[in-house]
Amino acid sequence: MSDNGRREFIALLGGMSVLWPLAARAQQPTTRVHRIGILAAGSMASRQRPFEAFAERLRDLGWVDGRNLGIEYRSAEGCGDCFPELAAELVRLKVDVIVALGTPAALAAKQAAAGVIPIVASVGDAVGSGLVASLARPTSNITGVSDLTAELSGKRLEMLKEAVLGLARVAVLWNATNPGAARTWQETEAAANTLGLEVYSAAVRNPEEFDQAIAGAAMVLRPPVPSALLIAQDPLTLTYRDRIVGLVAKTGLPAMYGFREFVEAGGLMSYAADLTDNYRTLATFVDKVLKRVPPADLPVQQPIKFELIINLKTARAIGLTVPPTLLARADEVIE
Repeated sequence: MSDNGRREFIALLGGMSVLWPLAARAQQPTTRVHRIGILAAGSMASRQRPFEAFAERLRDLGWVDGRNLGIEYRSAEGCGDCFPELAAELVRLKVDVIVALGTPAALAAKQAAAGVIPIVASVGDAVGSGLVASLARPTSNITGVSDLTAELSGKRLEMLKEAVLGLARVAVLWNATNPGAARTWQETEAAANTLGLEVYSAAVRNPEEFDQAIAGAAMVLRPPVPSALLIAQDPLTLTYRDRIVGLVAKTGLPAMYGFREFVEAGGLMSYAADLTDNYRTLATFVDKVLKRVPPADLPVQQPIKFELIINLKTARAIGLTVPPTLLARADEVIE
């Protein structure tokens, strides 16, 4: 891990190592330090809870950073075009496995690794993006989690329609540099047609375009027609969630997000696979790969735990009364 990356990782875990069982430490292999490379859109701090779950699962499996494991972290910091060079850098470092977070990172890692370095990826659609031939038989050096991002588009729209009385228009903020997000937009467009909703694209390519995209969407979604926003699930939007939630708040529009982290930052509601559960699965795959199980022998997993989170404080701020039927289905309600 680079000096900055190591400091960030240690600070993030907050001294968790003092809690690690002595028995587990005694079982650590000491003859070799394995290295994993993590390739992501943003900093570790932007995904604090999932990374803590990732580190905890690795610890439970006997892998301790600084003892028998080294971590090289590379962040694109919102630059979609930076992934190829960052992936190539991890290849030059000869890491034992690359953990790619998001479709752009996974595609760049696949190209750079050229079948030599195993890849454990978290993406929206592993088959549709061309990363693997099938979920059951990856037949490549890639495995991981395919989290049904696009398939959830219809459910998110249905919940928005239930939350907003008479909903007629929805604008979708999505990352045009992410093939997975592009498919999410297509699935959302199809679902909107089925639900009788007008849907508008608010595509962005970098964080600098958030302001204009959200302001433009607000102009299209003009009252008195009941309208809402949908923020497509994506590593870029997750990284800049505080900024996005703040911009959405200025519009006064209700919005549906992809991850609970948006709701914790003040967003109205989210529906998605549990990100921390996904990261635990990624750690399990890393363990198997480091123990020389070929990725092609590890079927890509799909999430089994989904969660609806609703922020009632935000609902009150925009004058929205969330139906009791929707509240009753929520896994968590933030007052």
